[in-house]
Amino acid sequence: MNTKLLLPNKFKPTGWILLTVGIIGTIWEPSFPWLSTNVFGIITSNLGRSLDLFKVTSDNLSNELFWSLTIIGGLLVAFSKEKIEDEFIANLRLSSFMWAVFINYVVLLFTVLFVYGPSFISVMLTNMFTVLIIFIIRFNYVLYKASRKLANEKYN
Repeated sequence: MNTKLLLPNKFKPTGWILLTVGIIGTIWEPSFPWLSTNVFGIITSNLGRSLDLFKVTSDNLSNELFWSLTIIGGLLVAFSKEKIEDEFIANLRLSSFMWAVFINYVVLLFTVLFVYGPSFISVMLTNMFTVLIIFIIRFNYVLYKASRKLANEKYN
């Protein structure tokens, strides 16, 4: 695996902080009045009644802030090198990524077949984070298991 595309390890702690704040904010859904402003939207709809293209509209950017923190934090965590980045880690990284994409599309297929109405939009909004979140969970779990196995072999 080409590790030239990975960020230095020093970005990982910042990524964890941004990811944590982003996930908490996304779940909590606060609305900060000071984030209400006029924004330029390429596509803007008013609850499905009208569709406007290239329009300035009023919006509270709280959701966008927390979604952005979640995405940026997830990318920093997922694409930062480990302290020791070798072929074994690269293999774990690749298999975890494949696993995350597969699970994401299973969830997406389930959603398309069994979730309808406004709930579908909520699930789809959540789905935009699932590849990153599943990858991070899977990669760190497999890495943890491998380090525990190595530690047990060292002491036996």
